[in-house]
Parts: sequence; C-alpha cells; structure tokens
Amino acid sequence: MRKIATLNKLINSGVIAVIRADSKNEAFRTSEALVKGGITGLELTFTIPNAEEIIRELKDKYTNSEGIVIGAGTVLDATTARLAIMAGAEYIVSPFFDQKTAECCNLYQIPYLPGCMSIKEISNALKAGVDIIKLFPGSAFSPSFVSVIKAPLPQVNVMPTGGVSLENMDQWFASGSIAVGVGGNLLAPAKTGGFDEITNLAKQYIQRLKDIRGDK
Repeated sequence: MRKIATLNKLINSGVIAVIRADSKNEAFRTSEALVKGGITGLELTFTIPNAEEIIRELKDKYTNSEGIVIGAGTVLDATTARLAIMAGAEYIVSPFFDQKTAECCNLYQIPYLPGCMSIKEISNALKAGVDIIKLFPGSAFSPSFVSVIKAPLPQVNVMPTGGVSLENMDQWFASGSIAVGVGGNLLAPAKTGGFDEITNLAKQYIQRLKDIRGDK
C-alpha cells in the first residue's frame, strides 16, 4: 500500500523538481521556494553535499503537508539507495537501471525510477518491478518518442527528465508521459539567490500543468 500511495503522489504532482545545489542551505531554500510555488514533487540529488540530511530535514518540515513527496536522485548503487531510504526518501531515481538498486527498493516497497533510453533497457527494468521509467536524458529525444515506446509497451509509465520546459510540457503529456522531471531552467535562479524567482517559475509550471490536465 505504501508504494502505491507514493506512486499516486508522484503522478498527482505531475512536475517533479530535480534539485541540484552546491550546498545544503541552497538545496533547502530551493526546496522551500518550490513548495511555496505549488510544486509537491521534490527529487534531492546525491550530488548535493549531505543529501541524506536534507531529505531528513525536509521530511520533518513537511511531514503533515498533504501531497508532498520527497525522493532521492542520482542514486548510483544499492548502498546509496538504502542510505536515502533510511533518511526518509519516498522514491529513488537513478540515471541508469541497476538490478541491485531495484532489489533494495523492492525490499522496502519504495518506487524505483531508473533512467532508460532504449526499449531493451525499459523491458529489463519492467521485469525487475520498476513502475515508472525515467526517460533520460529527455533532451536527446522529441516528445513523440514516448508514443513510440508505448506502441510495443503500452503498459509502461514514462517520466521524461531533461529538456522539459514550459513551452513543450504539453507535448510530453500529449504523447503519454505521466509526469515530467524539471531541473535547470526552473532552478537556475538559486545560483544568484533568486528564490522568489524560483517560486514564481514554480507557479508557472503548476498553472501550465493545470491547463494541460484541464484542472480548475
């Protein structure tokens, strides 16, 4: 049940913010700015110093906030996956598929979102129990590639990451994506302390998502 609940929160979030930062403080303030703007899906990458501490503190801060789902990204192995899960990560994201990481996540009933680029990679991930495929890097494909994937594999759930923008979000969803991962263009203002700008951009992404989904 826990895994299903997390998957539903990811799908409902629609826009997953992929957070990279040079410091713990930058990552935490960026996360706060995103939530203030309405984004509820947060992926804290393990390229951030002390990423597990940030995950733990964000979980504590938003423990009673409905809909917010906090996960770990750039997880390269099962050891890091377990560290993130023990810190409170609700889902694990990798740039590639790793069998042992999949097994670790399955053991704890945590969704695993590995990066895949080919039908074979996607098929192998599905056999290992993966529920959502991260199409990565999304910038290497056009949105129509999701439709190409879903022709032989209609059951696959795809989340493109990289190359997603306000301008092309509708194309990714129209082609069959269940959510999108957004990083660079949403988070760039953090480098100059522009956290209010991040909040404003987050609001634009959420409004765009509502327009795409027909939500009021």
